[in-house]
Amino acid sequence: MRVVFMGTPSYATTILKALMEAEDIDVVGLVTQPDKPVGRKQVLTPPDTKRYLLETEAEIDICQPKTLRSEESQAWIRAKNPDFIVVAAFGQILPKEVLDIAPCINLHASILPKYRGASPIQSAILAGEKYSGVTSMLMDVGLDTGDMLGFSILGIGGMDAATLFEKLSVMAADLACRTLRNFYRIQPIPQLDCESSYAKKITKEDGLVTCKDAATVWAKYLAFIFWPGIYLQSGLKLKKIALVEQEARHNVCEILAVEEACIVVGCGKGTIRVYTVQSPSKKAMGAVDYIRGKRIGVGDILA
Repeated sequence: MRVVFMGTPSYATTILKALMEAEDIDVVGLVTQPDKPVGRKQVLTPPDTKRYLLETEAEIDICQPKTLRSEESQAWIRAKNPDFIVVAAFGQILPKEVLDIAPCINLHASILPKYRGASPIQSAILAGEKYSGVTSMLMDVGLDTGDMLGFSILGIGGMDAATLFEKLSVMAADLACRTLRNFYRIQPIPQLDCESSYAKKITKEDGLVTCKDAATVWAKYLAFIFWPGIYLQSGLKLKKIALVEQEARHNVCEILAVEEACIVVGCGKGTIRVYTVQSPSKKAMGAVDYIRGKRIGVGDILA
């Protein structure tokens, strides 16, 4: 099978690697996002999928279009004569002209029709879902609305987004290969739009926590561990925390105790431990050292 693969982050790289290692699948091209400046020095950095191909010196052509609506990018894909186009966290909507080149199969990191859109993993954690998974889907012109081809499901209780991304990427890699091999024997299942939900693109502002509810703070911490993290109104980032309990009533952000490696902080409902914090434009440091430097302690408000 000749496959053009479209994907950008590490989640996609795991799937790309599995396709490349399969004896019955020939990856004939990678389509990924353009290189982007990263960090304070704005170093031009390739997407993770491209980086993998360069490091392994794989002889696979790479296309990095700003838009798939250009005739040039569509001609590039068409020239590869793919039997399938496999898509995973690519980052652009596929126009009909691309969808018509070959069957386009998306490996979406949710149990569709829940959490269509840009942030399915984070959204599942924020919603307190007990299960998540991957759906292989035959793409159409809608946003994650195509007919479903297969599923892989796992329990996610207590997982952060980093762990869940890693586990789902491995599951997606296996599901991608199984879907391709059985494609013409699969009866696609239409999605029920009435059961759908949308996972919006995450913004930096989503990381703000008010400490009114410890369970919400903990869910955001798990969901946004990659980016943007969580922070107080003052801009103080809570880099490492743990949930203590979810019911006791406290003054918001009151320091309840100072322990050897952390401070105990009350929420309007519930309690958390804070191990590491980071002030704006400063390096991360232990929470105990932070409050000592601020000359605050038990009974004061963490800010």
